[in-house]
This record gives sequence, C-alpha cells and structure tokens, in this order.
Amino acid sequence: MATVYTLEVDHDEHNYIQNGVISKNCSVMAYDVIKKAAAQYKGVDMESFEQEIIVCECARVSLSTLKEVIRLNDLTTIEEIADYTKAGAFCKSCIRPGGHEEKDIYLVDLLEEYEKEKMSKTADNIATGGPVDFAQMTVVQKLKAVDRVIDENIRQMLIMDGGDMEILDIKENGSHIDIYIRYLGACSGCASSATGTLFAIENILQEKLDSNIRVLPI
Repeated sequence: MATVYTLEVDHDEHNYIQNGVISKNCSVMAYDVIKKAAAQYKGVDMESFEQEIIVCECARVSLSTLKEVIRLNDLTTIEEIADYTKAGAFCKSCIRPGGHEEKDIYLVDLLEEYEKEKMSKTADNIATGGPVDFAQMTVVQKLKAVDRVIDENIRQMLIMDGGDMEILDIKENGSHIDIYIRYLGACSGCASSATGTLFAIENILQEKLDSNIRVLPI
C-alpha cells in the first residue's frame, strides 16, 4: 500500500514543489518558500535541509558552508569565495544565471543577501546607538556619522576661533576612506588649518570612526 505524504504548505509553496522535487523553474526570490516546503516534505528542520543543498556541484560545496564562510570572512566578491571554498572556480555555472546548468540559487545571490544583512544590521545599530562598522555604512550614513563626531568634538573649537568647516564628500580610496572638507570663516586662511587643526580633526575621526580615515581640505 502506497504511503501518501501531505505537505502543509500554502498555494504559493505548492507551486514550487511537486512530489518533493524542487522545480528547476523556481525563482531565487522564492528560495525561503522552497526550503520550507522541501524541508517539511523530508521531515527535517530548515537548517538541516540547508546543509544538504549543494550550490557548487563541481567542488561539492553546500549552501550552509558558503553562508558560513562568507559571513566569517566577510567575503564580498566571487573571487574571494573561490579562493576560500573553490566554489565558482570550475564550470562557473553556480556564479550567476546563464551557465550550462540552471540553479535555484547562485553565488551572486548569497553575496547580495549578505550585503543586505550587513546594511540592515548597520541601520539597526545606528537607530539604537549600538556599535557600527564605519566602513560598512552607506555614504549618507558616513556623512551623518562624521558630522556627529565633528559637532561633538571639533566644531565648537573652530567656532570659538571665528571659523567652521563643512564636509564636502567621502570616497573610498584603496584601503583609505578619504573625507574632503572645506574650512569656513577664519579657518580658511589660518596657517594651522593645514597642520595642527587638520591633524586634530583627522585624529579624532580616526579614533571615533575608523583608523583608515584621511582628511583632505580643498
């Protein structure tokens, strides 16, 4: 007598799994639905099922391994993933859609997911006053963070001397984070604006935000 298994899934989930087999036409956006339905079919929790999913068939690297390596080593490129795990180093079908073998999830999807997680965590920490990695902030978040440090530690000193400053731009330059500023009022013609004052601004920003910051007056 045949055993019939009933999946407790909604209509959308049913569209992605038939008889326990994940459809090759599944959208990556439906990955969580697929994982939930397939894990339920197999009678295991979602985390255990994730360990069984092989993203790179050539190197036999699982989804759970890739997620852990990306997170632990803060990987941001396909090349880094290949260096650490060999995934994506051979036929390259697992990198992005368009290879000779269609996948349910690709390496580019994992990188995008990790980047979104970092941005979400940064936003939450900013909102709650928790610790934030300055290098991972968006440009707007960096500008606000720099302005806050300047307001709390530098600006009043400049105003007392009849001057002020403004932040013009922030750019990544190799391992450095360059902050372009413009002096205002008395500071614009002060000799120490290129020496003592500049060093004080740079030091406080390095101490409070990131040691790789460089301050460049223009």
